[in-house]
Amino acid sequence: MKRQRNPASEEQEVMGAARRGISLRAVISFLVIVVMLPLVLFLAAGRWDWAAAWAYVAAHWAGTFASRLLAWRVNPDLLVERGRTVDEGMGTRQDRLLVLVAAILGPLLLWIVAGLDERFAWSPDLPPGVQEAAFGVLLAAFAFSTWAFVTNAFFSAVVRIQEDRGQRVITSGPYRLVRHPAYAAGIVVYLATPLLLDSLWALIPAAVTAAVVVARTSLEDRFLHGFLPGYAAYARRTRHRLLPGVW
Repeated sequence: MKRQRNPASEEQEVMGAARRGISLRAVISFLVIVVMLPLVLFLAAGRWDWAAAWAYVAAHWAGTFASRLLAWRVNPDLLVERGRTVDEGMGTRQDRLLVLVAAILGPLLLWIVAGLDERFAWSPDLPPGVQEAAFGVLLAAFAFSTWAFVTNAFFSAVVRIQEDRGQRVITSGPYRLVRHPAYAAGIVVYLATPLLLDSLWALIPAAVTAAVVVARTSLEDRFLHGFLPGYAAYARRTRHRLLPGVW
C-alpha cells in the first residue's frame, strides 16, 4: 500500500531544511542592518524622544519583518538564497558595490544627516500635514515592497541567474505593473523618509541613493534581457521598469 502524503509533514521538512540552510553569519548581518543601523537616527539627534523617528523605525521594522515572515511561509528557500549571497559573496563586484551604497551606506548617511538636522535645526520645520502624508506614503511603499518580496521566489539580494533554483520570469502580482516593483518602492521610501523626519537636508543623500537604485535597475534589466529566458518577451508586455507610463 502506498503511503499517504502528509502536506503538514512535507511543509515541516521544507521549513526545517530552510532553517538549516540559513547561516548564523547571515542572520547576524540581517539583524545588524535592520535593527541596529536605524538607531543611528537617535544617536545623531542626541535624544530618544523623537516621535517621527520612532514612527519611521517602527514602519521600517514592521515592513522588513513582515516580508520575511510571509516569505518564510510561502518561499522559505528564498531566505536561504539571500543568506547564501552574504556567505559566498555572490554577484559581480559592480553589483555588490551598488548594493552596499543602496542598502547600507546611502540609508546610513540619510539617517545621520536627518538626525543632525533634528539636533541643530538646519532645516525649517515642515507642516505636520507633510510629515503625516510622508508617513502614509512610506507605509504604502513598504506594503508594495512586501508584496513583491512574497510574490517573487527568486528575489535574490544580488543580480544573478539562479539556475540551481530553476529561476523563471515572475509576471504576477506587482510584476504585472512594473518590472522592478521593489526598487520602485525603495525609491519612494528613500524620498519620503526625509519628509517624515522633517529634514530637507536629508533629501540630498536620499536623492543620491535613489539615483543609485535607478542605475542598478537599468543594469539588472539589461542583464536579465540577456541571460534570463523569457524576460525579453515579458519586457515587451510590461513595458516600464519603475514607473508606469514613464520609465
